[in-house]
Amino acid sequence: MSQTDYEAAVAQYLATKGVTRCPTVCAVPTQATIADADRAAFREYVAAQDAARQGRIKSLRNMINLWPTSIA
Repeated sequence: MSQTDYEAAVAQYLATKGVTRCPTVCAVPTQATIADADRAAFREYVAAQDAARQGRIKSLRNMINLWPTSIA
């Protein structure tokens, strides 16, 4: 299969199946050039995930602090 035939087959598959992203590409870092808007969206996503994680940690710490240290 020539490179042209291969690219045409891949393009046809993507058009037929409606695939827009490869899951493995979304899961690992890439060396590709990434648009500034995508970088900003990813930074916002990471910040939201970190804020949620920090909130869960704070909630757990508050529950631990309310736990009685000794039962008389």
